Amino acid sequence: MKAKVQEGKNDQFVIQDDGMLLNGKRMCVPNEEELRTEIMHETHYAPYAMHPGSTKMYRDWRPYYWWPTMKKDVAEFMARCLTCQQVKAEHQAPAVSDRDPQFTSHFWGSLQRALGMKLHFSTAFHPQTDGQSKRTIQMLEDIMGACIIEFRGNWDDHLPLMEFTYNNSFHSSIDMAPYEVLYGRKCQSPICWDIEGLRQLEGPELVQEIVDKIQTVKKYLKAAQDRQKSYVDKHHREMEYEVGKKVFLKGSPWRGILRFGRQEKLSPRYIRQYEILERVGPIAYRLALPVELSQIHDMFHVSMLRRY
Repeated sequence: MKAKVQEGKNDQFVIQDDGMLLNGKRMCVPNEEELRTEIMHETHYAPYAMHPGSTKMYRDWRPYYWWPTMKKDVAEFMARCLTCQQVKAEHQAPAVSDRDPQFTSHFWGSLQRALGMKLHFSTAFHPQTDGQSKRTIQMLEDIMGACIIEFRGNWDDHLPLMEFTYNNSFHSSIDMAPYEVLYGRKCQSPICWDIEGLRQLEGPELVQEIVDKIQTVKKYLKAAQDRQKSYVDKHHREMEYEVGKKVFLKGSPWRGILRFGRQEKLSPRYIRQYEILERVGPIAYRLALPVELSQIHDMFHVSMLRRY
């Protein structure tokens, strides 16, 4: 490759005075398996990294290093990581709170009012409503699980590292790391040991960079939402029920709305039929529940209902 660059046959690459080959601003890593493995090991196992997924790992150090099969090599490297196999969810997907008693209690409600907050709750037994929080929690659980396996001891001793890892890792929905959104620049971590000191920005220039970042984030978030909406619309089938009619109510397989003996997995998928009292928005209904279900919130997502 260096010979082609020196002969002027490839203008994508440049050779520095010290002999280093660059692809744009990225350092070209020689075709030496041991060296490439060492780089991947440092950016995956280091305390400041906390075992990121293959996409995050690749996007985090793509601005600094390059070789032709880098993305594939990163995916294969992570697939061999025993810690990741132990803590990563098999199927990984995407502020509203769920209806956990901690959030619906009198104390929590009083605290919110005292702070001038208004917390909106997700639909009962439909955690998809709160998908953003669930996805974030899953990501933090993965980081925490990797931390416990790698460093042993008390997980709370490593909270600063967990915080740094989360804030400094690539997020696909905003196409950058949260740190970069907040400060308008990338964080200097050991991964960019070869990069010279940060360029000093004057006040107006720094403000403009942050404003530009905010606009970029809004654009990427809108694109992510449009992709998700397109997928849902493609597979979605409208379900509507009339007020006053009766519908079957789905039983929750993990908690259970009613108990049918001890074999919960063999319990009916839908329990009894209940009258619809009110339609709440386009996708939720309020049901007339009996006294024995008074502890259950009476509003349910349409997916929990079935025509009687």
